[in-house]
Amino acid sequence: MSKLSIIVPIYNVEKYLAACLDSLLYPELDGYEIIAVNDGSTDASGEIAGQYAARYPSLIRTVTTPNGGLGQARNVGLELASGEYVMFVDSDDTLRDRAVTEILSLLDGSFDILIFDFLTVNEDGKVFAHERCCGREGDFSFAEYPELLFDAPNACNKVWRRSLFSENGIRFPAGLWFEDLATSPRLYLHAERFRYVPEAWYRYLQRGGSITNSRSPERNREMITVIDMVTDYYREAGQFERYRPQLAYMACRHELLFSTTRVNLAAPDSPVQDLLLADFLARFPDFRENPYMRQMPKQHRLLVELIVRRRRRAVHALMKLNNILKGKNT
Repeated sequence: MSKLSIIVPIYNVEKYLAACLDSLLYPELDGYEIIAVNDGSTDASGEIAGQYAARYPSLIRTVTTPNGGLGQARNVGLELASGEYVMFVDSDDTLRDRAVTEILSLLDGSFDILIFDFLTVNEDGKVFAHERCCGREGDFSFAEYPELLFDAPNACNKVWRRSLFSENGIRFPAGLWFEDLATSPRLYLHAERFRYVPEAWYRYLQRGGSITNSRSPERNREMITVIDMVTDYYREAGQFERYRPQLAYMACRHELLFSTTRVNLAAPDSPVQDLLLADFLARFPDFRENPYMRQMPKQHRLLVELIVRRRRRAVHALMKLNNILKGKNT
């Protein structure tokens, strides 16, 4: 059994795939494997992956499946993985030089989840941001730091003990947006030890059409399913009340501050805003009493109140102004 399996879901990324795979290749290293899952690509991505596998047959395995989306491709990779740990690298992203070497050196079996930072870059390689992905230094348990639910839920800035998936029957939801948010918090419940290393090993490519930037009202509606999936899982595990304040704050951020504002910018009168709000209030009608809400930045509290009061035009104006100040296209 290898120490680490790196799973790379691939779909129509012929422009980026070689750079991604090159950043993972250290043929001189033992103890890891790369599993490239071609998710029904219609461009040359499958051929490119096959060429790499032919050059490095002992390191890279490829499999082609009908298109099922990112979550399903990751699940296929999990079924094939042999590593004690797994990590996921999206096929248009890259790892920093020597990242694989440094990560392998840390995998001593003393933790279940390793968290690290990422850089957001554009197609020219310009760095826009260094995202610190954990608010707690060193090693900790989930009970010691439940605020992990507020940190980036990304699957790609973590290394996971594979048994967290296999022993608990957890997989990524297929065909659903925001699959990382649907999955990471469920895995947290089963991890005994976490470790945060403030190294930006992952380089996340910001390109047009990404899920996090999409304002599609109907696809943002899927946030309801995701939040329900997480909160229902905690309830079934008997952990909902224990983590209720953190779950409420997490839901507020994702359903109201993130998804609702995305929908509002695209279509200020979209009824999806009402659906997102109704789902949040049904779960957490007493959200104003949450201590985390009282600690929320003032501008975010204002935005939440405007959303709750259905002041859509005011929300729209504030978000457009915010984007202008940040130099984003509106």
